[in-house]
Amino acid sequence: MAALCRALGVSAPLARQSLLEAAPWPLRVVCRSKFTKSRIPPEVFEERSKEHEKYGGNPEQPHKLHIVTRVKSTARRPYWEKKVVKSLGLLKSHEPRVHKNTPSVNRQLKIIKHLVMIQPLKLPDQLPSEEELADSYLNSKGELMGIQYHLHPRHCHSQMGNEE
Repeated sequence: MAALCRALGVSAPLARQSLLEAAPWPLRVVCRSKFTKSRIPPEVFEERSKEHEKYGGNPEQPHKLHIVTRVKSTARRPYWEKKVVKSLGLLKSHEPRVHKNTPSVNRQLKIIKHLVMIQPLKLPDQLPSEEELADSYLNSKGELMGIQYHLHPRHCHSQMGNEE
């Protein structure tokens, strides 16, 4: 208040009475607030088509499944992040989980994206059948690999027994 009175040239005792009279209208008071400007950088809202090229994705045909692996600890993290980690089944670190690429799952992953590593699940050509799925495994690159050969020791022994 004193600084405003000095700026307008009004003495302190008369400040209350003549402040409104001495001030030029419209009275413009500069008020600084920390909520005047958004602190979110504009890059967040830009289109992310460049990221598809960077990470090898196709925006016209997005992948159907994510491989989500927790790589950081949830210690000293807020309760809502721990709740999302638990709901996605990522309680053990470095244990991959497969999740659908749906908006609801992606909303949850956005909350904990700093704690997890997300990779697309790369399938050979199409989803394998149940028999093929039993003999397949996920490698570290996120590719579903099928075992091409089958070893059946009993079958080999039975053939040897027939030859004798």
